[in-house]
Amino acid sequence: MLWVILFLIIAGFLAGLMQSVAGLASLVSYPALLIVGVPPVIANVTNTTALIFSGFGSLVSSSKELRGHWKKLSLFIVLSLIGSIGGSCLLLLLPSSSFEKVVPFFIFAAGILLLMSSRKKKIVGNDIGKSGNEVSSLQWIVSSICIIFVGGYTGYFGAAGGVLFLAILSAITDDEFHIVNAMKNVIGFASNLIATFIFIFKSHIAWHYVIPMGIGLLVGGYVGPIIVRHVNIHVLRILISFAAFGLAIYLMIKAF
Repeated sequence: MLWVILFLIIAGFLAGLMQSVAGLASLVSYPALLIVGVPPVIANVTNTTALIFSGFGSLVSSSKELRGHWKKLSLFIVLSLIGSIGGSCLLLLLPSSSFEKVVPFFIFAAGILLLMSSRKKKIVGNDIGKSGNEVSSLQWIVSSICIIFVGGYTGYFGAAGGVLFLAILSAITDDEFHIVNAMKNVIGFASNLIATFIFIFKSHIAWHYVIPMGIGLLVGGYVGPIIVRHVNIHVLRILISFAAFGLAIYLMIKAF
């Protein structure tokens, strides 16, 4: 049992780093739960619950980046929560495997969008949701639908949901990458939190695995934003994009 605890702490730390930096925690945390014998459906629910710890660590560590952005971020959070509630309820009705053939294309598209995005260019205005900003109704509606959809995807399936949020936020804002990454972490945290509340009453969570993995996720989630502040953003953006491509290809092979 001791090796299981140590394994999950280490896996949680690596997953926390990947979540707070690239939004790819499930690439590590979900397989780790399967390795220790957790059934797939319960592993999916347990993984979502454990990711709350990473989100909390990132939130505390990113207070500097989030300063002055809470009004805009609050709108993003509300939109993502609307989707997350729907996605979490859908997961309880349909198996996540029913979505597996579509997921690789979402992740691949996120990688392309992230690779093409630039903080110097934006699809819609930086102050989406603020009054007085000349943003067309169509652009606002499309952006809102995208965030709701990714929130639903996060609550339903979850794999690389952070990358999808990162890609969308990079496209619709002109904020610095480390600020966009911090906002992505908070949105993901809120989505996972509301999904967990639903799972507590409607599903089964392997809490004895959540705790050790959560410890690692908390530390990794705290360290991740610090790393982002000191690395080459353009290189990091490219690495995250290609990691998304790799995950998309892997999931595509597995699905088809």
